[in-house]
Amino acid sequence: MKKYSFRLQPVLDLKNKILEDKHIELARVLKILSDYENELKNIEALVDKYNSDFENTYNSKDIVNITAIAGYANYFVDAEQKIKNQKFIIEKTKNVLKMKQNEVNEAYKEVKVLEKLKEVQSQKFYRNIEKKEAEEVDDIMTSRYKFQNV
Repeated sequence: MKKYSFRLQPVLDLKNKILEDKHIELARVLKILSDYENELKNIEALVDKYNSDFENTYNSKDIVNITAIAGYANYFVDAEQKIKNQKFIIEKTKNVLKMKQNEVNEAYKEVKVLEKLKEVQSQKFYRNIEKKEAEEVDDIMTSRYKFQNV
């Protein structure tokens, strides 16, 4: 029996490769986003630690060191700016992530369309072969019947 050959197989292979590349890009963006979120958590944890240290220093019965309190104040101002910047970076990365997800979805749709086309054409090809084989068998049976009755 003749085997079906999909004319657009090179295109389907290319689309599958593109889909795979898009998945890799998406994974990279997810990794970057995770790193940024971890960095934000680390900054916030450090701020909490310094806040606790500040409260201990401020509430201690020892002489209050103005220089230390000023240093804490400066640190908190800088940390607040770092947190804002990190949140901004995370939001931008989330936007990139959404774009990459859309690209993956579009590539997936293109692959699915070609796979469906391949399946439909394959079924049509094999139905035509079966139809031709049935016609040949019918012709053979008709010829045998005619020769037997002669």
